[in-house]
Amino acid sequence: MHVAERLLQRGECVIGVDVFNDYYDPALKEARAHRLAVHPTFRMVRTDIAEPEAMLALVRETAAKRVVHLAAQAGVRYSLENPFAYERSNLAGHLSIMEACRHGGVRHLVYASSSSVYGDRPLTGQGFREDDPAVDPVSLYAATKRSCELMSQSYARLYGFPQSGLRFFTVYGPMGRPDMAYFSFSQKIMRGEPIEVYGEGRMARDFTYIDDIVDGVVGVLDNPPEHGRHEVYNIGDSKPVGLMDMITTLEKALGREAIKIMRPMQPGDVTATYADISKLHALTGYAPKVLLEDGLPRFVNWWLDSRGNERA
Repeated sequence: MHVAERLLQRGECVIGVDVFNDYYDPALKEARAHRLAVHPTFRMVRTDIAEPEAMLALVRETAAKRVVHLAAQAGVRYSLENPFAYERSNLAGHLSIMEACRHGGVRHLVYASSSSVYGDRPLTGQGFREDDPAVDPVSLYAATKRSCELMSQSYARLYGFPQSGLRFFTVYGPMGRPDMAYFSFSQKIMRGEPIEVYGEGRMARDFTYIDDIVDGVVGVLDNPPEHGRHEVYNIGDSKPVGLMDMITTLEKALGREAIKIMRPMQPGDVTATYADISKLHALTGYAPKVLLEDGLPRFVNWWLDSRGNERA
């Protein structure tokens, strides 16, 4: 939604595609679509990206020349319970989009990958680089995202249309996903419920504010690789923050202290993420601006306003 809004604001025509499933509250998805609907050059199409005929028909009908493919079944833990949702949305969905691009004359496909492709790696003082090995996924979600990268690599080589994959590091901000830790923690803290802190609080994440993410996505969209090339870029903040530090920042923004229950690592989780963003910076000048201590209060203000919660 945020990427679509940025493109609309600069005068683009945008077609949004979403199946509006119930993985999380569809009301939030409807609110995003409603926010975009005020733009006369926006159109919402409600369909499943894993339906290849529908995707090809849409690309041909609209004569779209650029595609930003950010749809996926997200979440590491959910993949342990519902693996086939990932097979359909992530693998079949990605293939469907590539086939539509191939036969529809699309000039550049930008798609979402994930930092999870790097596996579980300790922090070493250096960020994860795009040419680091990505051969040991610790979740099905990560495996599907790495598979999408390999599929795109083969399609770019076989059929010539440029593709750019974005390895997103932890994204946060207003209107974000309710299954993300900062979001669910906020709900529980304000209700006075305990939060479960996995990894005994020793995990770290490269939290990246949504406006900075949009800068990177649009920058890559405007800078396609050469014909037949597939490129992968890290897109993160490049400043890992400890989980306990994030919780402290969230407590301050909410004005309440969390009741914490320390838990061991869960299957599929990784200890830390840390983006080396030098490749993306060289291409677009990408330079994240929003620190966590500024971005989390922005999320909290939106969430309190949208949910009608009381601060005290």
